[in-house]
Parts: sequence; C-alpha cells; structure tokens
Amino acid sequence: MTSNPSFRKVLVGVATREHMFQLFNRHKDNPDFDPLSGTPYSGEWFQIEASSYHFMLGLLPPLFQRSGLFGISEFKAGSVTSVFFEIRIRGRERWYHGFCDLSDRQSPDKMRAAIIAHETGATDSMTREEKLEAIWNTTHPDFKGIAGEINPDAWPVEHHGKRALLVDDGRDGTILKLLEDLSDDEIDSCMPVIRARSGR
Repeated sequence: MTSNPSFRKVLVGVATREHMFQLFNRHKDNPDFDPLSGTPYSGEWFQIEASSYHFMLGLLPPLFQRSGLFGISEFKAGSVTSVFFEIRIRGRERWYHGFCDLSDRQSPDKMRAAIIAHETGATDSMTREEKLEAIWNTTHPDFKGIAGEINPDAWPVEHHGKRALLVDDGRDGTILKLLEDLSDDEIDSCMPVIRARSGR
C-alpha cells in the first residue's frame, strides 16, 4: 500500500513520451483545477520511459537536482512542479514523474518513498482511487467522455462534468456509466487487461 495517501499513482504501466505530455495536462478541463494552488495535480505520479526522463532533464534548466531526481523550473501552478525520479526497484532501474508541492520541502523525498513503497508492495496494492485513475487513463477516448458534455438531458445536472465510460452491463448491453460508480467487480474485470498492457 502507498505509504502516504496524498500521493496517487494515476497510470498502470509505462507512459510513452506522448502519453506523458497528455498526463501533464489531464486536468486542464477540470472545473476543480485551481491555477493558484495546482490542485488536483499535486501528489500524482506515474512511470515513464528512460528516454523521457533524460529528455526532460535536457529540456529546461533544473530547479534542483541531486542523485536520482530533479525538479523542473517551470511550475505547474502555485508551488507545484514536476519532479522526475530514477529509482532502482528489485534490481532494475525505473523512471517516474510526479507533481510535488514544494511548499513542503520534503515533498520530493516523501513521494520517492511512496513510489518505492507502492512498487514493492503487494500485487494488488492499488487503492480504489488509483484503480479508477488507471482505468480512465488507459481507456481509449472513443469509449469515455464527460457526462452532460454532448447530451446534457441524458444526465442529471449533478452529474454534469463527471467522467463516464462505456461498460458492458450484461443484460442491457453496453451503457455509459460514471467512472466513480463502477462496482468492485467491474473494476476487477478491467485490471487484468491493464496489467497485461503494462507487463506487470
């Protein structure tokens, strides 16, 4: 289990460079995004390719750098910025990106510890929230959307703006369902596919 609940893994598997840049901006249309504080990016992390780590290291002058990690000088919002990690886990080098809130100077070290705790934990160490984020981030755009965005009358007003995706409801066939309303069985049925894609 992740040692600090404020840190959240948002993707199962390794993000390509293109996917990494998409994840950098995944909350851009979120009405809860506060450009002054960086919420809800703060604390999110995911695995990246080695080439992406080195590309980002050469892209901008690091805000800070030490063995195995660096932060970039362009802040996402407020005191939240991208921190990149090189971590040896089970004898193999892996690379990660995380959004750290540098108002806490220990945030990069806490995130590093949370990543290691998560990646070396039990096989099913992901929380429900982490599983939902992984499902959302690996679902093709053709099979997901924002409730009320295209057909407002199809959703109660209180659900407008929430994430929804197509699921197989069995007897009713394929239906649109809010991501947050997925049952544990529906989540569990998605996870083997996601883990197979990630090679875990």
